[in-house]
Amino acid sequence: MTSPSIERLVRTCSLISVLGLATAVANLRCAPRLPSADRPIAEPVTVCIPARDERDRLPDLIGDLRHQNGVPDLRVFVYDDASTDGTAAVAEAACGADPRFSVVRGTLVPPPGWVGKPAACHRVSEQAAAQGRGGPGILVFLDADVRLRPDALAVACAALRTSGAALVCPWPFQQAGSVTETLVQPLLAWSWAATLPVGVANRSGRPSTAVACGQFMVFDTAAYRKVGGHRAVADSLTEDLDLARLIRRRGLPTELFLAGPSASCRMYEDGRALRSGYDRWLWTAFGSRIGAAAVLGLAVLAFVAPPVALVAGRGRVRRWGAVGYLAATASRLCARALERGDRLTVADVAGACAHPLSVAAAAALTVSSHRNHRRGRTRWKGRSLS
Repeated sequence: MTSPSIERLVRTCSLISVLGLATAVANLRCAPRLPSADRPIAEPVTVCIPARDERDRLPDLIGDLRHQNGVPDLRVFVYDDASTDGTAAVAEAACGADPRFSVVRGTLVPPPGWVGKPAACHRVSEQAAAQGRGGPGILVFLDADVRLRPDALAVACAALRTSGAALVCPWPFQQAGSVTETLVQPLLAWSWAATLPVGVANRSGRPSTAVACGQFMVFDTAAYRKVGGHRAVADSLTEDLDLARLIRRRGLPTELFLAGPSASCRMYEDGRALRSGYDRWLWTAFGSRIGAAAVLGLAVLAFVAPPVALVAGRGRVRRWGAVGYLAATASRLCARALERGDRLTVADVAGACAHPLSVAAAAALTVSSHRNHRRGRTRWKGRSLS
């Protein structure tokens, strides 16, 4: 390529980063946070927790739920999804004699056409309904690795009612421990914070602008039942997003709220678990292998070319490279501050500075996910997903 062509390429890539930074700054200023709960939630609140092989993390969540404030009519149903590590016994010990908590021991594998998590969510919601919690009220789904502050449920339920939405997704702060987690996990929030003005997306009824996080989902119970609940997304590996899109297609609103000060989640305990976790679903992203190649190819070009130009370029090419790299780094920091809701850490800054490596890692994880799916090797917690 000639020097003018290189300059045009780097300038275009850098302008993509600048646009992402502008979106991230707008979200940092305007994206909705969970409101305060001025009074106790008067209606019934039912919490459903699907758990498979979660003996090490589930007791912490149960402890958090036992100490929730402002939710006087609370019932919690823990569904042990045929665990092999004694999850049910550990959950029962953590619940103690608290009459608000029930542990359901599941022994069935997912039926044909069902993926494990939607099946578990459906079963636990049906168990809750069988015990009189299927009528008017609020239905909450929590992953076993989520941690809650004492007001988290109350403020999330308040957000549902004040917004008038059928579904509210409080976005927990995504914790990262290992180097691999620090590189990859912040991309979850950055992927929408740098591309989608959340306030506009919340007001839109378009399914394509829905943002969801299955770690923490708060439904109007009647709306959940009306759209068919998790039965309607039985075969989905991204059931949270598909359920949010389904609700919007039925003419009901969904909204995203930032929940960092109230909820957090460490999805994976190390890099190996992270690779396995992303491997199970990334092949579904972007519609097809061709779509994935196009999107990821553009992303790698947009976020790797500027830092390369900064290091190896000269004159205007190098200056445009600096603009692109700094804008991408800043957008990553804005997204991290957005979901954390607190001061950034040294690890946050280091991860942002390594943003080109993060994008390359995401591309590599997607390629691996497609390859393993094509070869029938996709598995999660002992179950085949191919």
